[in-house]
Amino acid sequence: MYRITKEFHFSASHQLFGLPEGHQCGRLHGHNYIVEIEMQAEELNAHGFVRDYLDLAPFKRYIDDELDHRHLNDVLGDDSVTAERMAKHFHDWCKARWPEVSAARVSETPKTWAEYRP
Repeated sequence: MYRITKEFHFSASHQLFGLPEGHQCGRLHGHNYIVEIEMQAEELNAHGFVRDYLDLAPFKRYIDDELDHRHLNDVLGDDSVTAERMAKHFHDWCKARWPEVSAARVSETPKTWAEYRP
């Protein structure tokens, strides 16, 4: 199995609701997000790729136009925009366009990652 990943970056705010009183994530706050999209294939295409990285330009545009420097609760329409839910959202968005997508990962801090892999 061949696997590739591509990394994307954006900055945005969010707020998590329903957490215990005083939980820091219940306050409005922001992150410098890192998103990784993983793709896999058993065979390479005619050019020797799983998928040409240039094909992922629409995802970069989506992040830049819809998510970067935005309040994610407003954009994603969810009262609890967690990294886990974002990973699934990104996976589903990409999988609808590229069948090779196998996972999506989201980092909010240098030490934390959430992954969605069906």
